[in-house]
Amino acid sequence: MFSHKQVWNAIDVIAERYGFSASGLAKKAGLDPTSFNPSKRNGPDGRPRWPTMESIARVLQASGAPVEEFMELLMGRKGAPAKLRVLPILGFAKAGKGGFFDDSGFPAGNGWDEVEVPGVTDNAAYALEITGDSMLPVYREGDTIIVSPAATVRKGDRVVVRTTDGQVMAKIMHRQTAKSIELASFNPDHANKVLEMKNVDWIARIIWASQ
Repeated sequence: MFSHKQVWNAIDVIAERYGFSASGLAKKAGLDPTSFNPSKRNGPDGRPRWPTMESIARVLQASGAPVEEFMELLMGRKGAPAKLRVLPILGFAKAGKGGFFDDSGFPAGNGWDEVEVPGVTDNAAYALEITGDSMLPVYREGDTIIVSPAATVRKGDRVVVRTTDGQVMAKIMHRQTAKSIELASFNPDHANKVLEMKNVDWIARIIWASQ
């Protein structure tokens, strides 16, 4: 049996290891930013409040932490810190230029730098550094997104799309057919964008982000 303290401690350690505050991790997981605040861990009557299994699953997905690491922490063990992985990284603005990707959207050629990131096991993954403010409020300038051209893309996934004329954009996959894709912007005030598949060079799913 795990104690209330052990569960919350495990969440706190995961947040710290993967570069988040408790509120930052909650926000990244799609929860209320105050969900993991110490003041929310007990009710008004003093009874302990426990995080749900859904919120824990969201934490692991948002941070990139493996479930084994979380279980080690639950059992009171320090557990091995997340292993750092060296990935190729490119500025987002450069991704539209030629020579950086092969026909399938995998990194190619010279001009890539390297970055160490925790918790990434996908051998096809690479990193893009956000430039500008076109992806606000989800991604800000200086954020790093981890992208996988090998990962399956489904409705609702955050993706990077490159068109045949060199446009590169980060969007949300709203709908995909054999002939076209419909992409939603991170800013809900912007209309969805529809692209014919013949004009799409490649699509890659965003699997992690450091913010």
